Amino acid sequence: MRTYKVILVYLLVTVISSGCKKPEDHTPVDVPENPKTPGYYNVAITTDKAVYDPGSEVIFTLDYSTLPSMARVRYKYLGVVLSDQVVASSVWKWKAPETDFRGYMVEVYTLENNIETIYATIAVDVSSDWTRFPRYGFLTNYSQLSDEELNKVINNLNRHHINGLQFYDWHNKHHMPLPVSGSVPASRWKDIINRDVYFNTVEGYITSAHNRNMKAMFYNLIYGAWKDAELDGVQKEWYVYNDNTHTNRDFHSLPTPPFLSNIYLLDPSNVDWQQYLFNQDRIVYEHLNFDGFHMDQLGNRGYRYTYDGSFLNLSLTYQSFIEAEKADQPEKYSVMNAVNQYGQEGIAAAPTNFLYTEIWDPFDTYADLANIIKQNNVLSNQLKNSVLAAYVNYQLADEKGYFNTASVLMTNAVIFAFGGAHLELGEHMLAKEYFPNDNLAMKADLQTALVSYYDFLVAYQNLLRDGGSFNTVETKSLDHKMTLAAWPAAIGFVAIIGKQLEKKQVIHFINFTDASTDMWRDNEGIQVIPAMIKDAKVELTTTETIKNIMVASPDIIGGASRSIHFIQAENKIYFTLPELKYWSMVVMESE
Repeated sequence: MRTYKVILVYLLVTVISSGCKKPEDHTPVDVPENPKTPGYYNVAITTDKAVYDPGSEVIFTLDYSTLPSMARVRYKYLGVVLSDQVVASSVWKWKAPETDFRGYMVEVYTLENNIETIYATIAVDVSSDWTRFPRYGFLTNYSQLSDEELNKVINNLNRHHINGLQFYDWHNKHHMPLPVSGSVPASRWKDIINRDVYFNTVEGYITSAHNRNMKAMFYNLIYGAWKDAELDGVQKEWYVYNDNTHTNRDFHSLPTPPFLSNIYLLDPSNVDWQQYLFNQDRIVYEHLNFDGFHMDQLGNRGYRYTYDGSFLNLSLTYQSFIEAEKADQPEKYSVMNAVNQYGQEGIAAAPTNFLYTEIWDPFDTYADLANIIKQNNVLSNQLKNSVLAAYVNYQLADEKGYFNTASVLMTNAVIFAFGGAHLELGEHMLAKEYFPNDNLAMKADLQTALVSYYDFLVAYQNLLRDGGSFNTVETKSLDHKMTLAAWPAAIGFVAIIGKQLEKKQVIHFINFTDASTDMWRDNEGIQVIPAMIKDAKVELTTTETIKNIMVASPDIIGGASRSIHFIQAENKIYFTLPELKYWSMVVMESE
């Protein structure tokens, strides 16, 4: 990409700028600078719920003793201040706007002698249906926990605005998830790896989640049975076979011990098996207030057969299963894992509430993450948003250690910029497909950064996850501070991603300048924290007349938005990008 040290532009048309005077005709003009970036204190702040109904009450809490007496709070929608008030105590309330499906940024700040300081930021999601903008978390530990212990987990997830929880391996047998005696559920049972699961803990987690307006989804395979399933009424005619003579049943092999059984596969399109499992699900819903069913599969099994010798393409059975399940429980939510996109076309066409993809080889690059989200958008006609189960630092999690902060944040920057969410947060951060694995811990810098990243995902969800079309934006770096390249990502470059939404042009800058790998999984944990790029001068080509430019980054001042100065001359826009660490988002609004 060609670069220039200085750009001199002779203005032939009316100059439109934010805070810049119109120069005289034929006067050489430098790219405008921006006001000083506000100071930032990152005072802890919380809301009482993960998501709010339109018009409902939002309760904020922060450490008031850390604020100066002149502190104020402002409520912003995509950079526009809706209201502003004095912060008078540690706890205050705000009535959420009546408009549905919007994200807001809340900024606690001071302005003294024209110098702004931001003390705290937090996002608010106002959405009547959590699946419009799903932010999915998980739970794995159902041992005998106190209310204090489980509330601590839920409170942390609430601070990240997690609005739905996958209860992973909460059940007993896959074909009989909740053991009951008569009409009374067991107080304790074993999961498949012989761990104790307590009914009161599962129930307590559901209650705690609901108190934060999170939804609780029970996990299970749609076609799994333990070795003794025939004793529980599962028929041999329902199974999946490796041959056309129903001699060898297909099964997922597990080491015993510690596992209590292999998992044998049933035909999801078999109506009798469907009704058997739905009867079991009714028992679950009767005793536990789950909000829906998180359905799992095992990916492409190759050539398989039904009992009568017919060829079975498992990917074509999922849609009928989901449709039957929804007909049986029309008020419950449904989501299904498309392992490496296997069966996703039918899953997307079925009455699922959002799309979920567990990603494996060969989809290993950052570009692959983006392509899967874009493919899901096409399959669902942009009606369903995506959650990716993408296990960062996978091999590192074979032993105790720490996540590589750069690996996680770079992956999240890509997923979020393309409109997805990342299944990664539960009692711990996720690095393996066996969710209880907690070998890797988060360092303090990652813990802090993730709060800002999830605030950013919520505050700007109407830009990130609410329609629009990706486009190519012609950009140039004017001062050698950035080497720009259109997406996909390339090591040594700042990747540019464009997205058009009505009168807004979004430009994402993702910084791969110092990257050591383009593999998001980063098994060896070698990804490098990028050096901060400051005050980079940019030229952008557009046919629109621009009236405002906003910049925001999850890496800077808690994701708070700022207007930046610019000059427009004919079809060129000139501005200075204040900072770029991992990811900065510029939004140009046209007249």
